Amino acid sequence: MEEDRRNPLVLDLRDLRVVSVLGRGAKGVAFLVRYGSETLALKAICRKSIEKKQSQSQSQSQSEPEREPQTQQEDAYRRVWFERDVLDTFHHPLLPKLRGTLVTDKIVGFALQLCSGGDLNSLRKKQTEKMFSDDITRFYAAELVLALEYLHGLGIVYRDLKPENVLVQDNGHIMLVDFDLSARISTKSTPNSSQKFPSGRQLSVGKASSRKKRRIPSFLSCISAEISITPAESDSGGSCSTGPSKAESSWEKSNSFVGTEEYIAPEMIIGKGHDLAVDWWSLGVVLYEMLYGRTPFRGSNRKETFYRILTKTADLVGEPTPLRDLIGRLLEKDPEQRISVEGIKKHEFFRGVDWEDILNISRPPFVPMGKEVETEEVIPGIDMEEFVESVFGGGGGGGDEREKVKKMTEVDPSDKKDKHEFVWVNALSNSRKKDEFLIF
Repeated sequence: MEEDRRNPLVLDLRDLRVVSVLGRGAKGVAFLVRYGSETLALKAICRKSIEKKQSQSQSQSQSEPEREPQTQQEDAYRRVWFERDVLDTFHHPLLPKLRGTLVTDKIVGFALQLCSGGDLNSLRKKQTEKMFSDDITRFYAAELVLALEYLHGLGIVYRDLKPENVLVQDNGHIMLVDFDLSARISTKSTPNSSQKFPSGRQLSVGKASSRKKRRIPSFLSCISAEISITPAESDSGGSCSTGPSKAESSWEKSNSFVGTEEYIAPEMIIGKGHDLAVDWWSLGVVLYEMLYGRTPFRGSNRKETFYRILTKTADLVGEPTPLRDLIGRLLEKDPEQRISVEGIKKHEFFRGVDWEDILNISRPPFVPMGKEVETEEVIPGIDMEEFVESVFGGGGGGGDEREKVKKMTEVDPSDKKDKHEFVWVNALSNSRKKDEFLIF
């Protein structure tokens, strides 16, 4: 797979044509845009929403000394600029490359490569039983391991791994997206430490301030003291190693509480600090969902979900298999005993996988059927800035406009029968060629 090493452009809103709305996330709206002859995905973040959130955060911190307005503004955009900088750092075929930035008085935008295949969640739901086979799971799991290994090598903990953040590129390989919850963590201070980070702005998380050291949800404070995270027993006779490697155990811990609740690791809920191991827990949840069509700890509400994550063992129904064993090792509640990247790559589930050649596979399990995303018909009269503010800033347009925005941004891609269509590789015109993703 070839990497895109073009330098990011400084975009002008007047040069962009909005083709469609791809969807919305927690902090922004994703647009399909035309820039000259190029078709790109543009993530637009509402500046008013960022500043409002920062203002609310400061009002809740009565003990914090008053700061200059300029410093407050820098804090408000710190995570936004961090995402920009890490996107510009990446040189990996399974991670996005920043193609351009857009900054106006109302929005901040990042232009990225368009992935026409939708996300893994939509793809899974298209399956007859809404779950993947072990062979297909192995392919996507292997690529996720490579993407996370690359991030961790940069000192970046992802912290938001879920199927919705795993897109399928035009060639069928995955792309990990959305890095607004990611963080760079520092290595532990040692006399001989010589860890070097990649060039670019470095925003180390390290130890949080004293007022953030116990970010335990109030409803969990009463039970967290009673819960002790201990290693789970394993029935596997495998020889793969567990626990963090020397490289992984040399990182400082972050105390931030971020992520999507069904995929959050127990150490993050407890609030005693977390490191790269949280991403391997989330991978375990994703693999469980691929196998069973649901997440392992989902409760009727946030409180119950967190309680289950802290106290319950994942129900791995079915006969023992290498995949079930790997999931169990990833969902180890004690991060010190959780399987590391070295153990994952040596696990029985990946027996025969050529880790050096995965990215060269030309026939992944699914490939988009050509250009399924409409790229020609431009939405008439749409104003990107007003659209984003209607969604996140509470401004722009009346009730009818906001209702239109809601409908356009909340459509489930899996319901679009004429979009993001996939075919099995053996249904392609050149199906006589062996399915390479099965050759491990």
